[in-house]
Amino acid sequence: MSASTLTPVSTQRNLEAIVEAALEQARRAGAAQAEAGVSTDVGLSVTVRLGEVESLEYQRDRGMGITVYVDGRKGSASTADLSAGAVRETVEKALSIARFTAVDSFAGLADATLMAHDIPDLSLHHPWAIDAEAAIDIARDTEAAALAFDPRIRNSEGGSVSTHSGIRVYGNSHGFVGGYPSTTHSLSCVVMGQNGEEMQRDYWYSTTRDAGRLEAPAEVGRRAAQRAVARLGSRKLSTRRTPVVFAAEQARGLVGHFVSAVRGGAQYRKSSFLCGAAGQQVFPAWLGMTERPHLQAELGSAPFDNEGVATRERELVREGVLTGYVLDSYSARKLGLATTGNAGGVHNLEVTPGAEGLEALLARMGTGLLVTELMGQGVNIVTGDYSRGAVGFWVEGGAIAHPVHEVTIAGSLRDMYRGIVAVGADVDRRGGIRSGSILLAEMTIAGE
Repeated sequence: MSASTLTPVSTQRNLEAIVEAALEQARRAGAAQAEAGVSTDVGLSVTVRLGEVESLEYQRDRGMGITVYVDGRKGSASTADLSAGAVRETVEKALSIARFTAVDSFAGLADATLMAHDIPDLSLHHPWAIDAEAAIDIARDTEAAALAFDPRIRNSEGGSVSTHSGIRVYGNSHGFVGGYPSTTHSLSCVVMGQNGEEMQRDYWYSTTRDAGRLEAPAEVGRRAAQRAVARLGSRKLSTRRTPVVFAAEQARGLVGHFVSAVRGGAQYRKSSFLCGAAGQQVFPAWLGMTERPHLQAELGSAPFDNEGVATRERELVREGVLTGYVLDSYSARKLGLATTGNAGGVHNLEVTPGAEGLEALLARMGTGLLVTELMGQGVNIVTGDYSRGAVGFWVEGGAIAHPVHEVTIAGSLRDMYRGIVAVGADVDRRGGIRSGSILLAEMTIAGE
């Protein structure tokens, strides 16, 4: 397969026609409302381990899903076959399923007045003209840079390159049909450092919409190796309470737990420690969070959500106060509210960064733990209890003293959020949540 084939296999107009045909068929069959989404995706993924190609995969995926609403009942069906006959049969299956589901007065399309009418070009589509041979060379260069960084780098899980290009079209019986192409490219490396009997593993990666913005292969490899070597000589800690800094790539997860707690589903099910918290002080008064869905060429950008609702900039947290929830149309109706255009998740949710980099945050902390990796799933959104395995570095006098492993950090998310001391300027933009490193006043460290 040549690089030129790494483009969507169908034009956007072709996909729009499939959606329109499915919706028309559903209407003729008696559906009061219907919505359909069609997508195509092509990609290339390569992993090189110890200089040899370990995996080489081409992907070519496509599919359609349709949901119909008949007399308050909902039915959904999907297919990977986009032929006219398969689409017709899929619509019929969705209608058949709807006959057996319970009536739900909250189900249905988002309000017609909220549909995106003027769809902005957010520069989300940047195809990478790369073939398998070139991808292998880049993956090999990435791993080679890591292996050459330090003689203590003794093994590797590989350097990897991936590129994906696709189109998604969504439409519903309000008359809305919209879509846009997008791309995602990534470069990563995972290596192991060894000193005597001790072995430590670490990684680094870069991911963007535009391959021209990827970190250089040598830099990705170097950072992976540097992180692995830095972990050699890790020690345990005794149990204590101490300040903690979450490195930026881990801070995104900490913010993600907050987003989970304020999602509509968690709110109407009463399964969140922040249940009914809109209007309450959740964070320090200096902290804000703003959703910016229309940033150019960013991974979390989208002109409309999964229900066709126009996305918009929004302050989710203002001066530490939660202004509302993260809602799709169904959860909004359950709560007696309006959708916030978040069917499918948040779009570039930014924690307002401070002026200090990571080194300045460590100096401000003085003595405490810098967390660079987390393990386990010990987060209870219902109660807010937080307990996870952690790896990182012990900091004394504002400087890293030694690496740390086999500890558990624990606390209450409510107290952790209120106890945020500072947010760093080192914003990690590799996803839909964007945050710098976060300094917390205190957590429990469970060790020896």
